[in-house]
Amino acid sequence: MPTSKRTLGTAAVASLALASACFAGSSAFAAPHQPIPSKQDVAQAQQAVTSKRGEVQQVQAQLADANTRLHQASDKAEIASEAYNGAQWAADQARQAADRARTAAQKAQDAQEAQRKAYASGVVSNYQAAPELTALAGIARANGIDQVQQQTQAMAAAQKALNAQYGRVEASAALATVTAQQATDAEGKAVAAEADAKQKRDAAAAAQQQAQQAAAVITVQKRQLIKQLARLKHVSVRIATQRQVALEERAAERAAAAAAAKAAAEAAAQRAAQEAAAKAAQVAQQQAAQQGAQTGTLQSGSGSSGGSSAPAPTQAPPATSGGVAAALAFARAQIGDPYVWGAAGPNSWDCSGLTMAAWARGGIDLPHYSVAQYEQSTPIAFGDLRPGDLVFWGTTDNPSSIHHVALYAGNGMIVQAPHTGADVEEVSMYSWTAPNFFARP
Repeated sequence: MPTSKRTLGTAAVASLALASACFAGSSAFAAPHQPIPSKQDVAQAQQAVTSKRGEVQQVQAQLADANTRLHQASDKAEIASEAYNGAQWAADQARQAADRARTAAQKAQDAQEAQRKAYASGVVSNYQAAPELTALAGIARANGIDQVQQQTQAMAAAQKALNAQYGRVEASAALATVTAQQATDAEGKAVAAEADAKQKRDAAAAAQQQAQQAAAVITVQKRQLIKQLARLKHVSVRIATQRQVALEERAAERAAAAAAAKAAAEAAAQRAAQEAAAKAAQVAQQQAAQQGAQTGTLQSGSGSSGGSSAPAPTQAPPATSGGVAAALAFARAQIGDPYVWGAAGPNSWDCSGLTMAAWARGGIDLPHYSVAQYEQSTPIAFGDLRPGDLVFWGTTDNPSSIHHVALYAGNGMIVQAPHTGADVEEVSMYSWTAPNFFARP
């Protein structure tokens, strides 16, 4: 029975196919049957899909590498720019020291000349008075022993004054010699510092040019990679570009969130350690007070004098609200201005030039050099950050490695002049890498 049903079913299907062919015309009879894919065909298709997936991943890895190289070129250029700012700052300091040394040398030389003239005048006066003050003339003309003694004393006083004047001449000459040498040394240091600044300027210019060239090359590479990605995914270049931008933004957000979480955890751990230390100090103080009371060694009220209490954690003095508001307002007003290395306004900025100008509006003078800005400010912890503070990026844990600075705007945001090819912006301070130094002007 099952066999007859299968036969009938096959016949019915054949009849329907024949009828369809008749309605469709004679050409239907000539159409060949589609070949059934073999296992090898299926395997090759799966291999093609797997290969394409591998190519997609490879392209995506190349795009990630291109972004990394772009940031590295930018960082290298910024490090060179801040090295130039540091060399220029050092040259300015050396030039000022040379000017002060030259002024001191000139004063010493003038003083030496004045002492020399005074001594010469004393010698002349003493020579003119010599006939009156010689011992023999004094005795010959004296009217008694008292007058002899007076004349002898006058002669001794005149000689003593002349000797003292000569001593001052010698001292002024020695001072003039020393200050002249100091001025020469200071001038030599200033010239060397200025030469170093010029060398750093040339290096910064070369690094900026290299960064721009690298950015142009990498941009072309990224466009080609995105086109390749679009072809592999069978989508338009526009869609592939949008997706790549979105992926990069999402990756940056995830990195920023991770860095923020890490920084918050470190700040919480630091606060917990400070609280634990304060509590331990309080317990130790209470125990010491109790022991003192039991032995009778503490005087009445000495336990509350606070003399043995542990010092509270040092807090940086808060900046004035007016200064902070003025600094932030100025920095935000520059948003959209281009980054130009070594620039400090009015229409272009580098990182330390922007923070220097912003805090100048806030009433605080800072040098045009990120390392010096940190050194001349009060270092603070991440957990103590307030709007208006400075955040810094360094390549090591040593402040001398600082190469970028920005103005903290609150809520994890900063105002910064980022790098060549970008404009002043207000972004997350974790938009690239987390800062590792913090200070309050």
